[in-house]
Amino acid sequence: QVQLVESGGGLVQPGGSLRLSCTASGIIFSLAGMGWDRQAPGKAREWVARINTGGTTKYADSVKGRFTISRDNAKNTVYLHMNSLKPEDTAVYYCVSNIWRGQGIQVTVSS
Repeated sequence: QVQLVESGGGLVQPGGSLRLSCTASGIIFSLAGMGWDRQAPGKAREWVARINTGGTTKYADSVKGRFTISRDNAKNTVYLHMNSLKPEDTAVYYCVSNIWRGQGIQVTVSS
C-alpha cells in the first residue's frame, strides 16, 4: 500500500518561509519521480514542482525562484522549501508520485 504523508504546513506571514516534507512508503523511493501540487479555494489543482530520480527539477512559473524541491532517498522524503511566500500561495499542498497523492496539508499566507 502506497502512502505519501505530508507535514510542515501552517500559517505564515507574507514574505515568510516554510518547509514541507513528504515521507513515502510502499514504493521504491529512489526509483520514483516526486512532486508537489496545490489547490487553492475555488481553483483547479495545479502542479508546483517536480524532481526526477536523477535530481533534475522543474517549477511552475508562479513559484520559480522562490520554491525549491529536494529529495533525500535515505529518508524516503521529498521536501518543498518555500521562501518569499505570498498570499496567493495559500492552498492545500499535495505530495504526488505517479498516480498517488497524499492527503494534503494546508498552507496559509496571511498577516
